[in-house]
Amino acid sequence: MNNRKKVLMGLSVSQLKELVKQLGMPAFTGGQIAKWLYDKHVKSIDEMTNLSKANRERLAENYCVGAMDPMHSQRSVDGTVKYLFPVRCSEYADCSNSNGGEVNTTKFVETVFIPDGDRGTLCVSSQVGCKMNCLFCQTGKQGFEGSLTAADILNQIYSLPERELLTNIVFMGQGEPMDNLDSVLQVTNLLTAPDGYAWSPKRITVSSVGIKSKLKRFLDESECHVAISMHSPLHEQRLSLMPAEKAMPIAETVELLKQYDFTHQRRCSFEYICFGGLNDSLTHAKEIIKLVDGLECRVNLIRFHEIPHVDLPSANEARMEQLRDYLTQHGVFTTIRASRGQDIFAACGLLSTAQKSQQS
Repeated sequence: MNNRKKVLMGLSVSQLKELVKQLGMPAFTGGQIAKWLYDKHVKSIDEMTNLSKANRERLAENYCVGAMDPMHSQRSVDGTVKYLFPVRCSEYADCSNSNGGEVNTTKFVETVFIPDGDRGTLCVSSQVGCKMNCLFCQTGKQGFEGSLTAADILNQIYSLPERELLTNIVFMGQGEPMDNLDSVLQVTNLLTAPDGYAWSPKRITVSSVGIKSKLKRFLDESECHVAISMHSPLHEQRLSLMPAEKAMPIAETVELLKQYDFTHQRRCSFEYICFGGLNDSLTHAKEIIKLVDGLECRVNLIRFHEIPHVDLPSANEARMEQLRDYLTQHGVFTTIRASRGQDIFAACGLLSTAQKSQQS
């Protein structure tokens, strides 16, 4: 029996149709498989009961669904749930158990479900670790271990216990989405395709520190919202916080964004972590206003969650409110993001770092 099989989850309908044709099955079988995957969320090929037994057996010789349940979770008093999902970083799965899941997976990523009234937002990861090495991010301290496949990314949605409650997805978890753009686009296209999840692109936001050619490609090929990590409008200060500023300064990122229309369906936002006494002054607010002049956008202010061995202070609420009010009064719509899950390793990368420490 072949236990090393290719994963079906994450393939588009056109890819599935081509796959079944190569196996000597009718092309429409690919559409049937897609419905089992993206509507029914089956865990095994045996559950695809409108495929003939012979076709199911032929498919199962070299393929499996590849879904994997979360291996650990932490639940906050505010309802936020942080999951640790196993990942493969490979199109192949060791399918020697009954569900077609991984037997000995040593890589994992964090995924956070955030309920808020009638909204359910999922923060998904795109890489194990990250190359960007932002000073304030625990994920960057882990180093880079690999980019997730489309299946790895989609599994965070596919195998989420609260999947039916989802209204929004944000690519703001571990990793830089533009550094894994092929897989990210594969998933966002599948989420918005009529024969996939059929979501509106307005329900999906993809973040980036700013990688020029990749960001441009994303803006050209996707209609999903975009969120840019700013954290300072000043070149030297942003460079000290984010090494990516050297390759693509925030000023160049904004100039690129100004070439696109954000006045109708798609939204452009800037993520701005506030550090007390460092980047939360009215001088910074005035520089932000100058920087984004002429660009339809919003700014999301975020309180810094402290991480080990990083000496950066968190901003106080009054200072953040002053920054918000000044920006809004001067034409830049600004919000303060509510802190969630502070009792369960709130900051990105803390739970996975703890898990790695236990395994070492």
